[in-house]
Amino acid sequence: MRKTVLTTLIILVTAFSSLPAQNNEANEAYIKAMTTSDVAQRAKLFKAYLTKYAGKGTQYENYVNAELCFINYPGKTPRETIEYGEKALALGGLDNFYKCRAYLTISGIYSQLGQNLEKAKSYALNAIQIAKASKDNNDGSAATPAQWNQLLGAGYYTQGLALEKAKDFRGAVDPYISSYNILKNKQIVNSLKKMGKSLYDFKFYNEAEKALKISSSVLKDFGSYALYAKSLYRNGKKEEALKNFKIAYMKEKSGEIAYNIGIILAGKAKRDPSVSNEAIDFLLEASFLSPAHSKKALELAENLFFVANKDLKYNEKVKELVDRNKKLGELTNAFNDKFGEKDEEDLTDNEKKEMKTILANIDAEKKAIEKLDTETKAALEKFKTLIERTKRRLGIS
Repeated sequence: MRKTVLTTLIILVTAFSSLPAQNNEANEAYIKAMTTSDVAQRAKLFKAYLTKYAGKGTQYENYVNAELCFINYPGKTPRETIEYGEKALALGGLDNFYKCRAYLTISGIYSQLGQNLEKAKSYALNAIQIAKASKDNNDGSAATPAQWNQLLGAGYYTQGLALEKAKDFRGAVDPYISSYNILKNKQIVNSLKKMGKSLYDFKFYNEAEKALKISSSVLKDFGSYALYAKSLYRNGKKEEALKNFKIAYMKEKSGEIAYNIGIILAGKAKRDPSVSNEAIDFLLEASFLSPAHSKKALELAENLFFVANKDLKYNEKVKELVDRNKKLGELTNAFNDKFGEKDEEDLTDNEKKEMKTILANIDAEKKAIEKLDTETKAALEKFKTLIERTKRRLGIS
C-alpha cells in the first residue's frame, strides 16, 4: 500500500515539475512563429505548435488559433478561418483587440459564404460592442483609440454585410452609413448605392433616400443622382428632387430624367408662371429622348405653351373653331333640307329671302373659320419653332 501511494506521488510530482519546461518550450515556439516574417512559414510553425501542444493547457494556444484565423497563408480555406477563429474564442483569455478582430473576421467569412447569417450578425454586434467599450478606455491592449475607431467602422460594415446577405436591406442601411462615416471607404459607398437601388425597387423610399444621399455625394455619378432624386420625389421632397434631377441630367441626357424635371416644373408653373418656359424645354427634350414618354411629354409641352402664352388665345380659338364648324354644318344641313332639291325659279319671294340669309350666314361662318384657322396655325407655328429649336439643341437632324 505504501509503495502504491509513493508511486502515485512520484508520478504527480514528475507531471507538475514538467509543466514549466513544457510551457517554456511552447512559449519559445510561439515567439519563433510570431517573429517569422514569411507568412507561409509562420502558418507552418503555428500549425506545428497546435499539433504538439493543443489541449495541453499552454499559455498561447488561444492566440495561435487567433493568428491562424487572421493571416492569409497559401492554400487557406474559409472553413479554416472559421474553425481557427471560433476555437480561439472558445478557449477564452484573448484580449479585447484579438477578440474583436476574431469576431469581425469570422462574421465576414460567414457573410461571404452566405452561411450562418444569424451568427454573422451576432459576431458583428459583439465586435461593435467591444470596440465601443474599448475605444475610450484603457483595456490593457496595445490598440490606440484610433485603431479602435477603425475596428468600430469595420464592425458596422460587417454588420451591414450580414444584414444585406440576410436580405434585410432596410436594416443594413444604418450600419453601412455608420461605417462610411468612420472609414470613408469607397467600397462601402458602392455597397450603399447597390443597397439604395434594391430598396427603391422594393418601395422602401425612406431608406433608399438615406443610402443614396451618401452615394450621390461621394460618387457623384449619374446613377446615384438619378435614383436619389427619384427617392426624394417619392418622399414628397420635390424641390430637392428637382435639384438632383438637374444634376443627373447635366451628367447624362436621359429622356426619363428630362420628363421628371418637366413634370415637376409644370406643377410649379401653376403657382409660378415664370418657370413655364423651362418646363416646356425639358418636356420637349423628353419627347425626343424618351420613347416611353414621347407622346405625353409633347402634349403637356403644347398645352403648357398655350396656357403660358395667353395672348395667343389658342385654346379659346380652337374652341371657337369647333363651335363655328358645328354651326356651319347645321346651316349647310338646313340649306340642303329646304333648298337642296329646288330650283330658284320655283321658290317664293320669302323662300328666296330665307335662302339668301342662310347662304350669307354660311359665307360668314366660312370666313370666320378661315380666319381662326389662320390664327391657330400661326400659333402652332410658334410652338413648332420651339420644337425645331429643341432638335437643334439636342443635335437631332
